[in-house]
Amino acid sequence: MASTENHTVELNMGLLPLEWLLGTWESDEPGEGCFPSIKPFRYMETLSFSHVGQPVINFMFNAFHAETKKPMHRECGFIRMQPGTNRVAFIIAQNSGLVEIEEGELTAQRLELQSQAVARTSFAKEPHVQQICRVFQLRPDGKLEQTVSMATDNKPPTQHLHIVYRRAF
Repeated sequence: MASTENHTVELNMGLLPLEWLLGTWESDEPGEGCFPSIKPFRYMETLSFSHVGQPVINFMFNAFHAETKKPMHRECGFIRMQPGTNRVAFIIAQNSGLVEIEEGELTAQRLELQSQAVARTSFAKEPHVQQICRVFQLRPDGKLEQTVSMATDNKPPTQHLHIVYRRAF
């Protein structure tokens, strides 16, 4: 159930397989970020997955530098499921000027996604991201794990981010 301004709405039946994602998740310990072209970094992140009864989950991801607490990466968008299948799509806008569509499959409480389309502002920082792969896994201890890999103009797919979250509410 989700609350809107005037009433509580039930999760759309087509999204029941993703119900385990709903709510707010906060990083347990700092996540690790690295890529061959950048200095390794540590970050904290909050994920929020919500709905308003439509066949769509809304999401917002907010990352902060682990030491300075300064805002870093932001992503927001929507999650859709192809009716009658385990196919899932993330439609994502990032504060870096990148937009993407990731598609993949849900197997139990594991979601594996790969970018199908990536676009960017004309003045996005180089090297340009060409591909993103993302895995969400609900672990047996109830924590949510996310791993993100990416490829750029000059680097093959390489792990970029890894973080574990606990359910906040």
